[in-house]
Amino acid sequence: MAPETAGLQPLAGRIRNYFTGYDQHQSTREQILRQEERRLERARIARELHDTLLQGLLSASMQLQVAEGFLSPRSPAKPLLSRVRKLMGKGIAEGRAALEGLRSAEAPPTSLEQALSDFLAELTPADRARVRIIKMGRPKPLDPAVQHQIYLITREALLNALRHSQAKKIEVEIQYSPRKLRVTVRDNGTGLDPQLLHSGRKSHWGLTVMRERAANIGAHLRIWSKPKSGTEVVLSLPSSM
Repeated sequence: MAPETAGLQPLAGRIRNYFTGYDQHQSTREQILRQEERRLERARIARELHDTLLQGLLSASMQLQVAEGFLSPRSPAKPLLSRVRKLMGKGIAEGRAALEGLRSAEAPPTSLEQALSDFLAELTPADRARVRIIKMGRPKPLDPAVQHQIYLITREALLNALRHSQAKKIEVEIQYSPRKLRVTVRDNGTGLDPQLLHSGRKSHWGLTVMRERAANIGAHLRIWSKPKSGTEVVLSLPSSM
C-alpha cells in the first residue's frame, strides 16, 4: 500500500461506519414508529368496540334481566331468557378479554373435540341440525394458542352452516395423523354462491377472518361449495404446531 493512501484507510472506515450506523439508527427509529402506530390503532379500535358493541350487549343484557323479572316462574319463556342472558354474559367476558389481547381466563379445554361439544351444547334445539363430531387417529397435544385459533375457525364454519346452509346434517371430522392435523366441516345444505365464497357477505367478515386466522398459525384453509351441493371447509396444519 502506498504511503500516501495508507492514511486514508482509517478515514474511509470511519465514514463508512458513520453512514452504516446512521442507516441502522434510521431503520430502528422507523420500526419503533410503526410499532407505535399499530399500538395506537389497536387502542383506538378497542375503545370504539368497547363504546359500541360491548356497551350495547351490556344494555341488552340488562333489559333481558328486567324482562325475565316480569315473567311468572312457571312461564316456559323464563328459562330461555335466562339462558340467552348467560350466553350474552359469556360473550361480553370473551369480548373484554379479546380487547385486552388476552384469551379467556377460563381453564383451557382438554381437547378440541370437547371445546366443540361444549359449544354445541349451548345452542337451543331449534338452532340445531343433526351435528356429529368424528375423531380419527391419536390426538396430540397442541399449543394452547394454536388450538384456540383452530377452535375459533371451526366454530365459525359450524355457525355458518347452522345459520345459512339449511343443512339437515353437519359433520365435523378431526383427523390426527403423524404429520398433520386436519379438521373438516361438511354439510348437505344449499351451498354457497361462488361470488359469496370469494368476497363474503356485505358487512360480514366471517370467511375473511377464518382465512386470516389460518394464515396466522401457518395452516392451510380450503373452502369448497356449490349451490345445492353443500359446503366443505378443510383446515390442515403440521402436527408439530
